[in-house]
Amino acid sequence: MSHMPCGVYHERYAQDHALWRSRFVRVKMLLLAVFVYLLFPLWADTYYLGVANMVGYTVLGALGVQLLIGYCGQVTLGHAAFLAVGAYTSTLLVLQVPWPNFMLRAGLAYPVSIIAAAFAAGLWSLLFGLPSARVKGFYLILTTMAAQFITVDFVITQYVSQIGGRGQAFSLPPGTIKIGVWTIDNDRRVYFLMAFLVTCLTFALVNLLRSKVGRAWIAIRDNDIAAETMGINVVRYKLLAFFVAGFMGGIAGAFWISNLAAVSPEHFPWSWSLWLVGVILIGGVGSIHGVFFGSLFMVVVMELLTLAVMSLAGVYPELLMKLNFVKESAFGLAICGFLLFEPNGIAYRWWQMKNYFNLWPFSY
Repeated sequence: MSHMPCGVYHERYAQDHALWRSRFVRVKMLLLAVFVYLLFPLWADTYYLGVANMVGYTVLGALGVQLLIGYCGQVTLGHAAFLAVGAYTSTLLVLQVPWPNFMLRAGLAYPVSIIAAAFAAGLWSLLFGLPSARVKGFYLILTTMAAQFITVDFVITQYVSQIGGRGQAFSLPPGTIKIGVWTIDNDRRVYFLMAFLVTCLTFALVNLLRSKVGRAWIAIRDNDIAAETMGINVVRYKLLAFFVAGFMGGIAGAFWISNLAAVSPEHFPWSWSLWLVGVILIGGVGSIHGVFFGSLFMVVVMELLTLAVMSLAGVYPELLMKLNFVKESAFGLAICGFLLFEPNGIAYRWWQMKNYFNLWPFSY
């Protein structure tokens, strides 16, 4: 009864569409929660917590890209712009707004700034999603690229970064980021915030995809003309997808400032937009699992590559000077390798492995 789908089938519609369909899956998710929220933070040192935070940040950023590309069929190459909008909105609200004393004492400024950053990034994404009503494919790619260059290279660099006469960066002194009485001033506390946000956004997106809205997005992805013929308002749902993707990107950017001593435009380059697209290509397009697998793969591989280069620095010191180029080359090779040998991504291989065990002994 606990191993679906071989042998036991549901008798009610609610059972068939449950998020966790069997006792076996519920136990797995409980064990995963115990590991993420209890065992790992107790065991991990600062280095492993830093790597985990980077993985979580990549997941938060890639969820919106997966929604647009994987579930709505809208190609984007400028998603880092919306992360930047979220980060700068949260930073400005925390540093520049004269909050009432009771809000500062209660540590409410940063939580309010996260919500405001999400809406600001969502509305900014909606603005650049307007051309999706008229164009698609290559032309939409150019539009989203324009979002990156207009937002980060022009608006933020030339204007937003100059607020307060701070030059290019906003300093975030220790103790600036607070939630209630909880000051987020070390990697362990950043990790717990990351784990909470990843859990909330993942559950929100999974349930949204199971709703009428999610089914409309998938219909548009598969065939927008057929979807419109069936009565789906294609323009409205495309714009909603851009808003939700930007909303999640804003939360990702607002989270990331808790891990930084200063915020600058260099934290949101165009290469980060390409990185997020590469994450879902490697993890699997159109799969929530793919976001996690792709993020883990890319971050862990780059960390291993960094350790390998550092270990060889004594013999080949020029490698250390070219570390960024080595990483970029590895990123390109990983994309090419997956497109050639595993075009459906790691999530597809994971799906095959699950089917093998779920259908055993009839897995053939």
